[in-house]
Amino acid sequence: MSRHCIFDASHLISRQQFLTQYWQTQPILLKQALTGFESPISADELAGLSLESDIEARIISGRDQQWQLQQGPFNEDCFEKLSQSDWTLLVQGCDQICPEVKELTNLFNFLPRWLLDDVMISFAVEGGSVGPHFDQFDVFLLQAE
Repeated sequence: MSRHCIFDASHLISRQQFLTQYWQTQPILLKQALTGFESPISADELAGLSLESDIEARIISGRDQQWQLQQGPFNEDCFEKLSQSDWTLLVQGCDQICPEVKELTNLFNFLPRWLLDDVMISFAVEGGSVGPHFDQFDVFLLQAE
C-alpha cells in the first residue's frame, strides 16, 4: 500500500486532497481502495471472539422499526437460534486482538492518533443491518466480503 495516498483502482487521492476536500465535510466512496484485501478474521473467528468474556460484542437483529440489541458475551447456542436473515454481529477492539487488523490503522497514520478509537469488525447475513443510528465520531468503513 502506498504511504502517501488513499487510492482506488482508477485514480489516486493524496492525503492532502482527502483532508482538504472530504475530511469532516462530505462522504467519499473509494471502490477497490485496498485491491485484493482479505479480512484477517473470518466470520467463524469473529463469532468465536464474541463468546469471550473480555470482548465487547453485540448482535443487532430485525428490520424496519423492529430492532433488537443483544449484548455479548454470547454462547454457541445463540448463533444456532438466529434466523437465516436480518442480523449483524459487531465485535469491538479487533485491533487489540489481531496484529493484522492493527496494521490497518497504519493507513490512517496521517491523522492524529487521538482520533483513532478502535477497529470494529462486523459480519452480517442477508438483510443484516446496524439499524438507524448516529455516530458521534468519524467512521471509515472497509467492506471485505
